[in-house]
Amino acid sequence: MGIFSMLRSDESAKSTARDAMKEARKGEDAPSGGALERTVTMIRNIGLDGKLTYSSAADTARRAQRGRGRRRPEVAVRRLVRRHRRGVTAGGFVTGLGGFVTLPILLPTNVLEFYVQATRMVGAIAAVRGYDLDDEEVRVRVLAALVGEESGDVLKSVGLGPVAGAAARGVAGRLPKNPQSEVVGAIGARLVRRFGLRSTRLFGKAIPGLGAVLGALSDRSQLNRIATAAQQSFPPVR
Repeated sequence: MGIFSMLRSDESAKSTARDAMKEARKGEDAPSGGALERTVTMIRNIGLDGKLTYSSAADTARRAQRGRGRRRPEVAVRRLVRRHRRGVTAGGFVTGLGGFVTLPILLPTNVLEFYVQATRMVGAIAAVRGYDLDDEEVRVRVLAALVGEESGDVLKSVGLGPVAGAAARGVAGRLPKNPQSEVVGAIGARLVRRFGLRSTRLFGKAIPGLGAVLGALSDRSQLNRIATAAQQSFPPVR
């Protein structure tokens, strides 16, 4: 069972995503403990740790490292990007396939599906390059990468600069007291904007057929930006 099928059957997840999109349309910062914060936490947990038959980022990284990927980490990274690019492209296509009839139902699931796959991809890239996914700072950096080219600004806002090619260790003294909440707050406004823009943009999917193509291309392009941010955020461990 793929992530799209799993999330389509998860009524709690869909309800939370719908509430997050309502917050986005209000154009306000996400409140502490609000739907958007709960959505980001859910995305992080499923994307990094897995759920049911949806594999974790660590397991996904190990599969990508088979064969040549073990000797050449960049081969594994390319495999990860290709695999997840295919996944989000398919999800974007399916969401727009039915036009106005299915868009209101599938859009919240598509938003969740996209960011869960993106989180797993970023986490798997970090694992391939030698980072510990149980490390709190690494998990914070994975979330920050979801805003693509703005990830550096997010990290600066919580007192973190770029890593210097070494796995994060002993970071408690450098992280905020509640780093997860701090980062969710820092990326909250950005994700609100992206949820809002995404909702507006995806209404182009309301035309069956054409909407499916537009959705697939949009999701593919956004994932490419996140993949670039991930590779910059997690340089190879020396």
